[in-house]
Amino acid sequence: MRGVNADTRRVTPTAAGRLAVPASILAAVVAAFAYVGVVDPNEPGHYPVCPLLRVTGLYCPGCGGLRSAHAFVHGDLATALHDNAMAVVAYLGFAVVWTLWAVRAARGRPLRVELTPARLWTLGAVLLAFTVVRNLPFGGLLHP
Repeated sequence: MRGVNADTRRVTPTAAGRLAVPASILAAVVAAFAYVGVVDPNEPGHYPVCPLLRVTGLYCPGCGGLRSAHAFVHGDLATALHDNAMAVVAYLGFAVVWTLWAVRAARGRPLRVELTPARLWTLGAVLLAFTVVRNLPFGGLLHP
């Protein structure tokens, strides 16, 4: 069709439209925490055992994460930190990043998180150190 020009105008989404994805992610996370809050991971048979723990007897960085989430949902921060301190840090980190994302989305700006190799190596080193220390005899406070 000759002579027909495509309309090049862009439709700017409203603030509500820009918040659809952050709101959906938050709804999924809230639903997951609600489920873990209701279905107690401290009761046997509700969740599978960590395969690494079952085979080797060693705690992985995620061991105790569900118990930590359960305690966190019920407002028991001390137990949540005892079950998995790194998970609590991750919960709080998610809250901060999600809040920044939602505020920037409402203002029409993208969230830019730079995951440089140095930051990824640092995160890996912290998780490795956490895993090693929680499996040593003096790391008993970090056992789930």
